[in-house]
Amino acid sequence: MNRCKWCNEKNPLYVEYHDQEWGILQTDEKYLLEMLILESFQAGLSWECVLNKRKSFQEAYDQFDLDKIMNYSEDKIQELINNPNLIRNKRKVKASIENARIFHNIQNEFGSFYKYLLSFTKGKEYYEYTKTTNKASDAISKDLQKRGMHFVGSITIYAFLQAIGIIHSHEQNCFLYKKR
Repeated sequence: MNRCKWCNEKNPLYVEYHDQEWGILQTDEKYLLEMLILESFQAGLSWECVLNKRKSFQEAYDQFDLDKIMNYSEDKIQELINNPNLIRNKRKVKASIENARIFHNIQNEFGSFYKYLLSFTKGKEYYEYTKTTNKASDAISKDLQKRGMHFVGSITIYAFLQAIGIIHSHEQNCFLYKKR
């Protein structure tokens, strides 16, 4: 079975993620929050590194319960920063909490974070596998940064849109490749 070249077939977590999750349209708000936080932790690292720590992130971040994350105390933030099973970057941890608060504000403004994304994509799904940014990721990134989010550059947002299935990026030789 042919998969995208980037998928490390020796890592069962990566194969499962590639085959059963990546690029499949997801609209669940909890999932969107999880992917946004995880993608922001990827900045400067490989996705495989983040994926290998995903279960630890789920446990440490209360299964990505937005209400809990928004209200993390300084003690909880220090616990996250000191957790050896996570990516222990103080700036990324603090940004993840603030980004969750902004995510919540966007939900209140648009009815859901997914509806916010649709305000940029107009429901369009993209089919491209050679890019790292596009006009949608540029615009979403710019708006999120204007709202105060961090670690949400256009490349990160593009990867997020790929992960949640708005951008279809399976390579042409991959068994999951989709044409328009």
